[in-house]
Amino acid sequence: MKVLDAPFLKAYVDMADHGDQLGWHERNGGNFTYWLTKEEAESIQENLSYEDPWKDIGTEVPYLANEYFLISGTGRYFHNMKKDPANTAGIIQLDEVGKRYRICWGLTENGRPTSELPTHLMNMEVKARMTNNQNRVIYHCHCPNIIALTFILPLKSEIFTRELWEMMTECPIIFPQGLGVVEWMVPGGREIAIVTSKLMEQYDAIIWAHHGMFVSGMDFDSTFGLMHTIEKSAEMWIKVHSCVSKKQQTISVEGFKELAKAFNVSLDERFLYEK
Repeated sequence: MKVLDAPFLKAYVDMADHGDQLGWHERNGGNFTYWLTKEEAESIQENLSYEDPWKDIGTEVPYLANEYFLISGTGRYFHNMKKDPANTAGIIQLDEVGKRYRICWGLTENGRPTSELPTHLMNMEVKARMTNNQNRVIYHCHCPNIIALTFILPLKSEIFTRELWEMMTECPIIFPQGLGVVEWMVPGGREIAIVTSKLMEQYDAIIWAHHGMFVSGMDFDSTFGLMHTIEKSAEMWIKVHSCVSKKQQTISVEGFKELAKAFNVSLDERFLYEK
């Protein structure tokens, strides 16, 4: 099968385009990684090349050794994903110890994977271990309302989680484990990758202060839906607080507990404090 005809590539491109249309990927902002299944990798083998030299990842992910990933390119625009996916993204393979990668398809015109490759792969390794290889997507975008909130709310997971849970009844059901928050750091290196991957042991969504958000999921729909839900909740928070300084009513602690029972989810008591 040609890579351009593969269902996973078409779904990847559609999701990238959807995020771009929502205004989450200005210029070359954001990045996106999908871990191919064994069957998907085998289905496109005849279209992969192994001539590219090995390059250092900048970190070590032994659990993902020899695996294949579809990943967006550094400096490439999501706006161009639909018209030229082979230029905007590419498929990489990791070496036998998870320290190096090589480009096997795409990233034409001397393209390279996103500069946040260490963060993507370290997060992917954490979620893979925790979910028995079920989580296969890592998505990062610059969602404007979440970024705006990082200038307003204290940069604490308990506060961000509780405030966004209160804005829409579905929120504690969709992200019951809450949200992780990373204070501002220089992106693209090992340091921020370590901090983010540590939080990924607790959360599926991590906010980067003044920058954007990382989310992980089992498939394209659930991953995008998680990002969309959190960003929509942040938008509502800003709208409400643009009109009034304090909400007149909201969901009570007891209400959250009833909701958790009704939908069979577990809500961390850290987020159920009295206000």
